[in-house]
Amino acid sequence: MAKRVAAPARPLGDDFSFVSPVAKYVLFFFNLLFWVIAMVMVAVGVYARLLKHAEAAVACLAVDPAILLIMVGILTFLITFCGCVGSLRENICLLQLFSVCLTIIFLLQLAAGVLGFVFSDEARGKVSEIINGAIVHYRDDLDLQNLIDFGQKEFSCCGGVSYKDWSQNMYFNCTATNPSRERCSVPFSCCLHDPDQAVINTMCGHGMQARGYLEASAFIHTNGCIDKLVNWTHSNLFLLGCITLGLALPQLVGIVLAQLLINQIRDQIKLQLYNQQHRADPWY
Repeated sequence: MAKRVAAPARPLGDDFSFVSPVAKYVLFFFNLLFWVIAMVMVAVGVYARLLKHAEAAVACLAVDPAILLIMVGILTFLITFCGCVGSLRENICLLQLFSVCLTIIFLLQLAAGVLGFVFSDEARGKVSEIINGAIVHYRDDLDLQNLIDFGQKEFSCCGGVSYKDWSQNMYFNCTATNPSRERCSVPFSCCLHDPDQAVINTMCGHGMQARGYLEASAFIHTNGCIDKLVNWTHSNLFLLGCITLGLALPQLVGIVLAQLLINQIRDQIKLQLYNQQHRADPWY
């Protein structure tokens, strides 16, 4: 009796899909959330920029928080747009672009952290340069002014290295030829806080640069913000590590989901091609 030849297994039906709806829609809503956040960031940045005066728009462009917010928002918007459309339309090119962009950003953040740790002196010099530039443009930009005042009050500091760094500002310059009423002064945010004082005396820093460290220390913070910032960083390494991890984790999740979805889409394409090639085969 002749042996019966077994027919090959039938190909998977057209209704079968390797693409997991869970991975697809989790990635979609993940990107949709950050897409909305990006649009809000751009809207807030544009609104803050439009509120500024025309002269302020040119004065301190490099350190303008509004411009920085707009740039980060636009970059986030474009990347998450690729992730949203790529996952929803199962487009490999957009998903690859999304994954590559996230990988590059993650590596840049990692490299910045490592370089900042290894080249701490150079990083300190860069921070000092940024603070000095902000001091120069203190009166030119309201957002920058509020940011400096907030930092000086929170860290109980004044200036970059010391309170006399405020002579770099044309309004606070301590030279005899300076006609400004704020000559030799420092901002009110440098002043020592008096809990019993209900109203803030905005002129409390008047003439403080003309005084010595010991005399001025009775009224204002004389230590610079750079040392205070470095000390705060060393004291809060665990907190900074948690924040860094919190920023890196969504990026890693996005990369993993995108690569998983790409592999599933490729398997689905191979299945469709296989079914098309064997649809007319009588053995199937």
